[in-house]
Amino acid sequence: MNERTTTNSPGCGFGQRVQYDRDDNEPPSIAVATALATYHGEDVTDSSVRLYDHIDPEALDSLFVHTYQGGTRSNGTVIFDVGEVTVTVRPETVEVAE
Repeated sequence: MNERTTTNSPGCGFGQRVQYDRDDNEPPSIAVATALATYHGEDVTDSSVRLYDHIDPEALDSLFVHTYQGGTRSNGTVIFDVGEVTVTVRPETVEVAE
């Protein structure tokens, strides 16, 4: 797992942004939960955000099933809002931004 957080400078008018790079065998739902917890500065096991309140984790995983079960990576993207932030899921990364 390779995780990096980038915060844009306040003068640019942009807010905080977290990009999380998924492992090949990591389900997207786990990556999203981890990215959201990182964004909020929380431990993923104690996160205040319940992913299921915003998107069906099993449905999300099924869209990218080949990407974490040894298949080739697709080019699909899923975008949804969780409160005040937007989550963008791609085959290799998850981004959380204001």
